[in-house]
Amino acid sequence: MRALVEGLETPHPIGLQLPGLFQDDDFTRRFTWALDEVLAPVFVTLDAIEAYVDPWLAPGDFLLWLSEWVGIPIDHDLPEERKRALVARAADLYGWAGTAKGIADLVELYSGVRPEVLDSGAVAWSPTPDGDIPGSDDAEVTVRFPPGATIDTARVQRLLAEALPAHVVASVEVSQR
Repeated sequence: MRALVEGLETPHPIGLQLPGLFQDDDFTRRFTWALDEVLAPVFVTLDAIEAYVDPWLAPGDFLLWLSEWVGIPIDHDLPEERKRALVARAADLYGWAGTAKGIADLVELYSGVRPEVLDSGAVAWSPTPDGDIPGSDDAEVTVRFPPGATIDTARVQRLLAEALPAHVVASVEVSQR
């Protein structure tokens, strides 16, 4: 949590902006010094605001807030580089949301392993009017990881629950071949 920074000097001391009469008063100097100490981190933050909203430069403890701001779910125990990559790619991920590529990209950024995404598809047609539609109308997505991948399947399942529509059944597999 952001708080007071010991010894941080303000670039805009309040006491120096007061009329000379107040600058000579000991109480006023101590009072404005205390305010300067509280306001110094605000000035420093405002001076570096671009770094706070850049996921590659933002302080590590600021990433969670930034991820909430862009709507990307992040677990606290993810490595910091993955957190930064997820936040940095938020707009791209939203552009591909709901597609096999989007799911694969999201899961790869989250887990560090590129999965194969098998989608039942959402479109079917019949060459015969009022004929039977081939295939299944069940919406399913299977996320399959390569053999030997060390994956927290419960975490990936939670991620898929947030990324997919409620009617889509998701499963996670680690390939045995």
